[in-house]
Amino acid sequence: MTRVLFVTSEVYPVIKTGGLADVSASLPEALCRQCHDVHILLPGYPAAMKAARASGSRRQARLMIGQYSVALWRTRLPGTSVTLWLVDCPGVFDRPGNPYQNEEGEDWWDNAHRYQLFCRVAAMMATGQAGLRWTPDIVHCNDWQSGLVPVFLESAPNGPPVVFTIHNLAYQGLFSHDTFRALGLPDSLWRFDRLEFHGQLSFIKGGLVYADRITTVSPGYAAEIQTPGFGYGLEGLLQHRSEHLSGILNGIDTKLWNPSTDQYLDCHYDADTLVSKQECKAALQKQLGLDPGDAPLLGSIGRLVEQKGIDWLLDALPPLLQLGCQFAILGSGEIRYTEPLRVLAKQHPGQLSLTIGYDEPLAHKITAGSDLFLMPSRFEPCGLNQMYSLRYGTVPVVHGVGGLGDAVLDPDQVGPNKANGFSFNEPTAAAFRTSVERALEYRQQRKRWHQLQRNGMAGEYSWKERAREYSKLYQTLLAERCQTR
Repeated sequence: MTRVLFVTSEVYPVIKTGGLADVSASLPEALCRQCHDVHILLPGYPAAMKAARASGSRRQARLMIGQYSVALWRTRLPGTSVTLWLVDCPGVFDRPGNPYQNEEGEDWWDNAHRYQLFCRVAAMMATGQAGLRWTPDIVHCNDWQSGLVPVFLESAPNGPPVVFTIHNLAYQGLFSHDTFRALGLPDSLWRFDRLEFHGQLSFIKGGLVYADRITTVSPGYAAEIQTPGFGYGLEGLLQHRSEHLSGILNGIDTKLWNPSTDQYLDCHYDADTLVSKQECKAALQKQLGLDPGDAPLLGSIGRLVEQKGIDWLLDALPPLLQLGCQFAILGSGEIRYTEPLRVLAKQHPGQLSLTIGYDEPLAHKITAGSDLFLMPSRFEPCGLNQMYSLRYGTVPVVHGVGGLGDAVLDPDQVGPNKANGFSFNEPTAAAFRTSVERALEYRQQRKRWHQLQRNGMAGEYSWKERAREYSKLYQTLLAERCQTR
């Protein structure tokens, strides 16, 4: 049994701002089912500590890291048997709301200090210095918040090998040189081939330079981040480490996201009873105040930001509304996108529903009740909503980048017998609109449309196979480590 310390800054349902939380919940559980002993390490945010105390959990160890007194609490990830360790340090983690930003949307001023402390605790656990009986064979780090763990383990005698997973390279953990000095990091790390990045400290470079293996969340994204268009200035480093870089497509929780059993749906269906999907559509139209009937209903769920191609969506909305399409949009984000959407929703009350914020039950209902699901992201490391929609027989229309291109197969590329959705390659609003119009034309041919839906629903989206790939990677690393000792 391989012992894995899974280091992450968020995990569902304890704390979530994006897809990292979903992966951090589903992958460890899938690995445990394959006989790995996976322990998750998470900062002790207020909600996490409250849940731990309510469950009767107790402090397992105390550490002094610089000026901070740190306690380690052992509990369970809710709804699972996966062990969850919490780094309890109120001075740095007891903050309201978002784990990274204040109520004004500004980064916490001491994020570098907060996540350096988190990384030091992870390194101490990995090397048996935390006073615990359990130590890992493998450390699996995720995104910039854990980027210093491989740095701290690099010089540790007999330290475990490290896997570092990039969930989104756009977020790199960049801080000033003054912050670098304030953290007390060795001057030897301030080099272009280590942690320095154009005059700044880069947390994510710690993972990219020092981890034994780098993974990212789709094969397509693994290739893209080695190019100038998607590498954010790190493409040269990633090319240099290409032999140690691979892409493993994320999976989804197929128990939670199952149209035949979904707890949030009033009606259920599967590939053999697709007619019942229309009941979900009618229920969604009624709930959102959309006009009843067979008009094409297009769903969109996610952050209303530039990365998600919301400007392309805004450009396409007026002509598509004129064609009679309906829209169910759920998300939150920048005012430059939310305000125009509010205006359109007021102008087209029976056609466009806009819900600002996040609503888990509504997300399931939109996924089930829509005919098409729109994901025109400029870049998308993996994406999960396209897999949710495929599983629900809701045909996705996506920009063919990253995990979207890996998961969605267009009829023009693979033919109607293998296709499951529509994609466009040119990064423009016009290309997106053309792809949506192709999908609407295809919908008029009911037999082919139902084949498209069934193809999507027949896909394998669970974590089972993905977890096997990580398992093989772990075993390879352990075998290599044994050979070098």
